[in-house]
Amino acid sequence: MKRSVLTRYRVMAYVTAVMLLVLCACMVLKYGFDTGENLTLVVSQAHGLLFMVYVVFAFDLGQKARWPFGRLLWVLVSGTIPLAAFFVERKVTEQVLPLVADERAEPVGA
Repeated sequence: MKRSVLTRYRVMAYVTAVMLLVLCACMVLKYGFDTGENLTLVVSQAHGLLFMVYVVFAFDLGQKARWPFGRLLWVLVSGTIPLAAFFVERKVTEQVLPLVADERAEPVGA
């Protein structure tokens, strides 16, 4: 597995997590203080688009790392729970880094 697969997953995990937190803040402004209606619309659409990219990258990483369905599902769902993606990303990185290191240790053409 190439390191770039892990890197793009990690970037999208952080971006998705931050956008979800921003969306939660916008929802508080919209429903708690009756302000920020247009901002909520823009942020929710941006988060939705970025979440779809996150799902694709997480699924790609899961396929290449040969995760069981339960782990893949947990990683995908973590993008919908505020703060969860930060913790899941760290755990995924710890589990996948040895796979990336193993591939680098193999000689080319073997």
